[in-house]
Amino acid sequence: MYDPIFADPRSLVLGAVTGLVFGFLLVRGGVTRYQVILGQFLLRDFTVLKVMGTAIVVGAVGIFAMRAWGMDIPVTVRSAQVYGNVLGGVIFGVGMTLLGYCPGTAVAAAGDGSRHALYGIVGGVFGAAIYAETHAWVNEKILRTADLGKITLFEVAHVSPWWVIAAMAAAAVIGFTLLERKERRSAAA
Repeated sequence: MYDPIFADPRSLVLGAVTGLVFGFLLVRGGVTRYQVILGQFLLRDFTVLKVMGTAIVVGAVGIFAMRAWGMDIPVTVRSAQVYGNVLGGVIFGVGMTLLGYCPGTAVAAAGDGSRHALYGIVGGVFGAAIYAETHAWVNEKILRTADLGKITLFEVAHVSPWWVIAAMAAAAVIGFTLLERKERRSAAA
């Protein structure tokens, strides 16, 4: 009749371990520090871009490699809702600019001792509650408008996912190399 509120204990433990490892890596990567996030917005420190770009490429390689080896790794493709993505991106960007953290780095920063990140976490919970209360209207008026359906970049391009992953990896290597040069020049000046 009703879906259970919590998953099975094994999934909860795996989720907790994954979250702890992810938080630890965010702290070690330096992206839980306000000055690093601020540096990204000021185009002076590209640590966040490098960490997230690396995570996307490594994650894509991992998921598609496991699927190629026959592992049953489900990939859920969300509907490409253009207006919803734009509105969500604006809200996310404004929130991140005001707080100096994204939701994941705010939680990791709070775990690392940053008390001001707690305001962002409380604000995120408040925002989620508002979204839950207005979801029916948002779904009808925004999300369903300009809905392109469940599409992926490799389906649109009619190529293997590996070509898209290879292009992302090449772009990351080239982009990170250029960013490293820019950061070295800025530090030397």
